[in-house]
Amino acid sequence: MFKEKAQWNVGQLDEEVLVLAVWSKGEFTQGVQAIDREMNEQLTELSKQKAFPIKKGECIDFFTLGTLGAKKIYAVYLGKQGELHKDELRHALGNVGLKLKKEKVGQVGFVVDSFLQGGLSTDEVAFTFGEALALSSYDKVTYKEKSNEVKKNLSAVSFYVDEEGFTKQAELGYTYGEGANTARRLVNIPGNLLTPTDLAHEAKILAEKHGFDFHVLEEDEMESLGMGALLAVSQGSDQEAKMIVMRYNGNKDSKEVTALVGKGLTFDAGGYSLKPAANMHTMKTDMGGAGAVLGAMDIIGQTKPKHNVLCVIPSSENLINGSAMKPGDVLRAMNGKTIEVRNTDAEGRLILADGVAYAVQLGATRLIDVATLTGACVVALGHETTGAVTNDTELMERVRRAGEETGEPVWAFPNSQPYKDMLKTSDVADLNNAPGRAGGSITAGLFIGEFVGTTPWVHLDVAGTASKDKGSSLGPAGATGIMARTLAWFVAHS
Repeated sequence: MFKEKAQWNVGQLDEEVLVLAVWSKGEFTQGVQAIDREMNEQLTELSKQKAFPIKKGECIDFFTLGTLGAKKIYAVYLGKQGELHKDELRHALGNVGLKLKKEKVGQVGFVVDSFLQGGLSTDEVAFTFGEALALSSYDKVTYKEKSNEVKKNLSAVSFYVDEEGFTKQAELGYTYGEGANTARRLVNIPGNLLTPTDLAHEAKILAEKHGFDFHVLEEDEMESLGMGALLAVSQGSDQEAKMIVMRYNGNKDSKEVTALVGKGLTFDAGGYSLKPAANMHTMKTDMGGAGAVLGAMDIIGQTKPKHNVLCVIPSSENLINGSAMKPGDVLRAMNGKTIEVRNTDAEGRLILADGVAYAVQLGATRLIDVATLTGACVVALGHETTGAVTNDTELMERVRRAGEETGEPVWAFPNSQPYKDMLKTSDVADLNNAPGRAGGSITAGLFIGEFVGTTPWVHLDVAGTASKDKGSSLGPAGATGIMARTLAWFVAHS
């Protein structure tokens, strides 16, 4: 899909559209000057007339009127030279991608030197090109009756650049973007079409694609291992729970294993602590953590980092029937700790309790869990930042930096002893699964931490970031695929 054209020859352009960057000040780069000459200095005239956009990230287009092989030029404004953040470039290129998709462009060329004035390295620019083009290309699957018309998609991208390796970095970025799209696709699937069994099947397809070791624990095996927390959540559904496990062995000489554990609640009605009806249909997204982990594994399978990665996904539905767990029930988790159920809608931490304990048993030396866990996290951080709880500040900092690189910010909550003490307020069990609204995101995360022992661990609460009501330049409303790229970046750069 991507190719470099090192020799600039505007007389032989075969792309439908050329894309160039413009800045608030400064002369045209050599590539843009070459276009300007072929267009009889029309770009110079447009600049004098202040016809280019002035809002950072905005993209306009104009016809070349036969002066070039390309029919149109897209000009995207990137602000002041030397002051461009990678996330700003990502969103600006997302706007370009959306415009290409809307106009059904099949072939596009980028004048790369015009994008290298912002202070970012060539590799950063190349990676972001691929990442943004992949993310902005995503279309949410619908189930409406529609015609058999085949959409025209972007099929060829040319980079006019003199830098070797640009295409390789762009392809890497595209792989990361496609991993997030894998997560988006899964999270957007309705609950009747993605049960725990279906999720396990999707994971198996991914494992076979990349040659991962793969195994699924069934309920009888979970029972023999003492996974009473996960099984209790599953009691209310006719669908059996699954514990999905896959491994990537990227460094057989190392005993270090990074575990990625994702909450796989394929639908959450809240159990007897029933959720309000108004927005219950959105609870198909309660497996956003599992989607993120599978998206990350898709990236890892293609990029093949020299690290060992364990993927664990406890999956269930949280519904109501005559066998469903009840408020006041006492459960025993895999590590032997007992839990009083004060709120059946605090089920994510229950299935993750057995999930992280199992990951530790399987040899995890460090662990990151991802979950759409608490509405309290949305109250605290809104829909822009993922909340975190950790027992290891060094690991937390590495995860935070990975999120910064991918434009997925992470903020660590406090984890001091008074918050931990709130979990010990049951008079009949070791732990209370819902000690109250105060500090709800913190206590929920620390509850999971009770089951990792001394293993370095970070919990990521994506309740506010895994899906959005409004789309952006990098994708439509719905699932965002959040943390798939961050997790993959973390693994690759650890």
